Amino acid sequence: MTTRFEDLRVGDDLPALARTVTREDVRAYADAGGDPNPLHQDDDVARMAGFPGIIAHGMFTMGHLGACVSTWAGDPANVVRLSAQFRAPVLMGEEIVAGGRVRSLDLDTRTVTAELWVTVEREGTTEFAIRKGEAVVRFPE
Repeated sequence: MTTRFEDLRVGDDLPALARTVTREDVRAYADAGGDPNPLHQDDDVARMAGFPGIIAHGMFTMGHLGACVSTWAGDPANVVRLSAQFRAPVLMGEEIVAGGRVRSLDLDTRTVTAELWVTVEREGTTEFAIRKGEAVVRFPE
């Protein structure tokens, strides 16, 4: 379903996008991005840093958030700006859920500002891997 600017209202939720993070995902991200940091590749190194095993790159999680926004926007070129605050690491096997909510609409420029987040469930509690994110999306006529 294509998002139409005319149908949007302040308070509307962006469709949530879920993904379970795997070692293969993290390895592929590291290879593509040229980030060989052992925190994302070596369980022993990650344990020495206080984690139970390797963690996903923050920008991997941000990329998932970007996929959520660009899918909702209908075209990645419509996304003018995307920002976020990283709040918690993401472990292997965890499901991350990206989402957001329309905060404001500019009728003159056909621009939407949305608040964004990525959550992860841990021990029955929802935590934010990313919080206080923001996207500005311009919808062409």
